[in-house]
Order: sequence, then structure tokens, then C-alpha cells
Amino acid sequence: MSGLHNGRNVFEYALLRVVPRVERGEQINAGVVVYCRATSFVAARTHLDEARLLALDATVDVSGVRAALHAVEGVCLGGEAAGQAAADDAGRRFRWLVAPRSTVVQPGPVHTGLTTDPEAEVERLLDLLVR
Repeated sequence: MSGLHNGRNVFEYALLRVVPRVERGEQINAGVVVYCRATSFVAARTHLDEARLLALDATVDVSGVRAALHAVEGVCLGGEAAGQAAADDAGRRFRWLVAPRSTVVQPGPVHTGLTTDPEAEVERLLDLLVR
């Protein structure tokens, strides 16, 4: 999946979804995680629309959801912010983040694309799919 294609690199991404009541399955998009193997790049950006979230569940722990989203960003950064994943390379951190889980913050399916600028891709996808 890596390699250069007409000057562009393959990248992978997944949406971060907030599912306040897992048993109901209702969700809102709240972030995106992008990984580019060719450049060893991994990053997440989040945006939580509290009004939409509270419309799904008026009792949701908004600060807990924010903390979970910030934790994803921390894992992407690596170092101390990544906790147990601190020593992992970008690819391993991405794979860990996009592994299916049944928590309030869940990754969506992984998709691929081509880009010349993975960092710009994070912002573009956040604007397109979340905001």
C-alpha cells in the first residue's frame, strides 16, 4: 500500500465516531486519523459538536468523550503523550487506534487515498467529514 503514484503517496484514514449509547448505535463523527506509511506520518484531529452529541444522549459524559478524543491525538503524537504506545512506530499506533472496539469513541472503517501532503489531508478530511 505504500509507494509513490504520480508524485502522491498512498495514505489511510478512519473516522472517529462517538457512540454515546452503544446499544442504540447512534453516532456522530468527531475526528479523523490519517496514516501515511511512506512518510511515517500519523495524526488525528478532532472536533466535537456538543449540541449534536447531547441530542443523541442528554446524559452523555461530554468531558469524558473529549478526554477520549484527546487521548487519540496523544497516541498519534507519540512520546509520553502516547502512553503504552510511546515506543511504537507510526504504523503500529495507527493500527492500534483503528482496531474495532465497543467503547463510546470508535474508529470507523479504514479507507485509502493519494496525497502530496498528509498533514493537509488531515485538515481536509476533518472539514469534509466532521465539521
